[in-house]
Amino acid sequence: MLIGELSRRTGVNAHQLRYYEAQGLLEPERGANGYREYDEGAILKVRQIRHLLDAGLSSDDIAFLLPCAEGEAPELPGCPDFLAAMRSRLRRLEDEMARIARSRAALTDYIAAAERMGDVDYPPLDGSDQRPVPA
Repeated sequence: MLIGELSRRTGVNAHQLRYYEAQGLLEPERGANGYREYDEGAILKVRQIRHLLDAGLSSDDIAFLLPCAEGEAPELPGCPDFLAAMRSRLRRLEDEMARIARSRAALTDYIAAAERMGDVDYPPLDGSDQRPVPA
């Protein structure tokens, strides 16, 4: 099948499919006319890639894991390298979530403090960048 059909059957646009190819995640054959030609297995592979991207894995992580993937979800073996990569990604996510939680708490505190101070006559806010503008 050509890239347009793969795009239609997977819901992934052709630009993304070409990116997956550039990252070494998809390897189409080339027809005599130079067009990319995908076999039926490419549908499953694209679905696996999408699931792994949704899990927050990088294309490098996916390139490493994809040869071991089974099924659409996909199921992955519990090999030590895979587990180390997944644990590393999980730690990065947890660190980011902690940073966001700290930011949220700080903003909540600032809002509460501002509300305790009551109304102050500030100049109106410009809706585009939320900075006070001269009145």
